[in-house]
Amino acid sequence: MKKWTAVSAALVLLLSVVLSGCSGGGKSGDGAASPSGSKGSASPQASPVAANANVSGPGQYPIVKNKVNLKVLVIDRGTVQDLNTNAFTKWYEEKTNVHIDWVTVPLSQAAEKINLMLASGDLPDVLMNAPITPTQMVVYGQQGLFLSLNELIDKYGFYTKQLFQDVPFIKERITTPDGKIYALPSFSDCYHCSMSQKFWIDQKWLDKLGLKTPTTTDDFYQVLKAFKEKDPNGNGKPDEIPFAGATTGANTEIEGFLMNAFTNYDKGNHYLQIVGGKLQPAFTQPGFKDGLKYLHKLYAEGLLAPESFTQDINQLKKLVANPDAALVGAVPAHNQSVFVQIQDNGRWLDYTALAPLQGPGGTRQALYSPYSGLSIPAFIITKASKNPEVALRWGEGFYELETMERAAYGVPGTDWRPATADEKSIAGGAAKWTRLITFGTVQNQNLGQVQIAYQPSEFRLSESSKNPLEVSLYNETKKKYEPYKVSVDQVLPPLWFTEDQSAKIVDMQTTIEKYVKESIARFVTGGADIDKGWDDYLKNLNDMNVKGYLDLYQKAYDQTKKK
Repeated sequence: MKKWTAVSAALVLLLSVVLSGCSGGGKSGDGAASPSGSKGSASPQASPVAANANVSGPGQYPIVKNKVNLKVLVIDRGTVQDLNTNAFTKWYEEKTNVHIDWVTVPLSQAAEKINLMLASGDLPDVLMNAPITPTQMVVYGQQGLFLSLNELIDKYGFYTKQLFQDVPFIKERITTPDGKIYALPSFSDCYHCSMSQKFWIDQKWLDKLGLKTPTTTDDFYQVLKAFKEKDPNGNGKPDEIPFAGATTGANTEIEGFLMNAFTNYDKGNHYLQIVGGKLQPAFTQPGFKDGLKYLHKLYAEGLLAPESFTQDINQLKKLVANPDAALVGAVPAHNQSVFVQIQDNGRWLDYTALAPLQGPGGTRQALYSPYSGLSIPAFIITKASKNPEVALRWGEGFYELETMERAAYGVPGTDWRPATADEKSIAGGAAKWTRLITFGTVQNQNLGQVQIAYQPSEFRLSESSKNPLEVSLYNETKKKYEPYKVSVDQVLPPLWFTEDQSAKIVDMQTTIEKYVKESIARFVTGGADIDKGWDDYLKNLNDMNVKGYLDLYQKAYDQTKKK
């Protein structure tokens, strides 16, 4: 039997936030008003019959007539005081009639402790948002330690089926090639995250120098020259750094944004392009070579900070936050908070998003991934469970709207409230709900992100516009990136590989991507001549078996087209 493992085209499938929203069904707890002002949208019809006499029909509450205990393992992230006395867990137990014996594992010890559990077979009923790799999920699933959920979903599923209806690609992406579903997913449809490769430029500097926002790579070069030569910070010193990046931090690599003016260059897709249904590596294309020449030109003329190849994100933040005068003119990053503290002197407000630049060959594009908020696996039922149908019902309940609101945000009226008529949403329309507490603080009202989740974009964007960063990200993404986003058929979806293929890919990927990153630094800084060294660069990649690496990806990609 082949052992399959899911490998996402995007390395980061973990949710930055575990928030969710879904429509309600059946009896809805205590009937408290939801942030959306309703119990949810139309739902699939719930089956009136449950096979287990103690279990109510799909979508109905309480889940069981006679109380059932489940042992659920979660990761302690330090934001919940006590899950046993938590306001949400008490409310959800009353709603479901299911009592949870919580097994909390410190984040720093999670992988080690869970691996020991798997080796010993001493397992809880459920692993929720545990650091289980897709490889482990499938291998242990085929060994019987993790249950296949297909029949459970068919017989008892309600909100899971609704999730599959709402977001059709999810079922396809979590199902292995041999037809098994070994875990429920989490999905947070973050609009601005789906176009996360952004670039930020100091609008005050542009205004002071009377410069137009650049739209081409040539324009950008001229703007950087002006930043260097014309003292935009006004302190009379030649201390301006036109362009700087970092080696850590979300999308802060110096080439990530600019290279897309020359070729499709997507780190999340392991730099693999789709052209006519065939995969090819971006880092061997003529456009990549042209992009390196452009970056070398910026570096050679002092427009790109040398520190960009060595400094981490904290060093970049310190540079941007310089108290005496603004020093950095342009920065690649997912959002402004990556490289500048939002509260520091209001300086983050000086940076406006730069739309994708048009390269010399006419290329102008924004990277896009509809899969960025999908987390696999998120909810695993183990062979230890004596009531797997109850575990499935309890887990998928987190997809339901009211449960999501309480699990993610806490008690209505205390931690969040319905929006007032005059409150605007992040997206600029009428808001539906308002957060009343600061996210990330230690509390005992919500689950602090230990739960699985489903949060559609409509719900995320219906929050009131109390957070100026979220409003900024929405507006900048809508106006400057969405018009240029690549089509979905150019986006590599999460792929499935056999266990043997996965092992080969990991080895080759590590070697190849490390070499490419080192070569970028050498070519851009002048450590190697791009024209003279290009053939040797390609030969070295060939020796690393790029062709074999590409063949493995192509076979896995072709498999997705057969579904």
